[in-house]
Amino acid sequence: MFFDPLYFVFIAPAFILGLWAQMRVKSTFATAQRLAAPLSGAAAARHILDSAGLQNVDIQQVQGFLSDHYDPRHKVLRLSPEVYQNRSLAAVGIAAHESGHAIQDAHNYAPLVVRNAVVPAAGFGSNIGILLVILGAVFQVGPLVLAGIGLFSCVVFFQLVNLPVEFNASARAKAQLVQLGIVNQQELVYVNKVLNAAAWTYVAATLQAILTLLYLVLRFTRR
Repeated sequence: MFFDPLYFVFIAPAFILGLWAQMRVKSTFATAQRLAAPLSGAAAARHILDSAGLQNVDIQQVQGFLSDHYDPRHKVLRLSPEVYQNRSLAAVGIAAHESGHAIQDAHNYAPLVVRNAVVPAAGFGSNIGILLVILGAVFQVGPLVLAGIGLFSCVVFFQLVNLPVEFNASARAKAQLVQLGIVNQQELVYVNKVLNAAAWTYVAATLQAILTLLYLVLRFTRR
């Protein structure tokens, strides 16, 4: 499959968009990282969480560049060193975004609930689904191909649900940063650039999943 030139033609738009998004994330993050904020990323996240009544959510530092994420199972906000330690607009913006996920979780935000529920199926479908399609095509077992395509559809569904989750977390982050006085309206412009750049990476991932599914359907269901 992945040596088929047609596959690369299908995913080329998503691949190009993903590269552009990654470069934009690094560029906007580097710019906003040079602009001072009154709090570190960890302190900003703690302030936002406490203001939302989420004192039970812990904040931990983890290794990896921009490896920031919220763990809903353990109620832990995990921030990369660049975000956890630094007092910059980039750090508080990303920390606030992840805090937004914790607030979504506390309020049972419907898209987040659905996304969390479909995570196991999406993880299974991203690996096993492709394998079943390839095995079905090699041994000419149609039901196996269809089963693989069905499993990979879970990946597409996950990505589609993930988009409103990420956009909403950013909206919550920007509102909290201004409301709590962590940044002002002028500084919010740089935070907005960082979060918007990150949003494009999710769009690219969604587009790649959709185009891969389309490729599988057109390539392996032809008689």
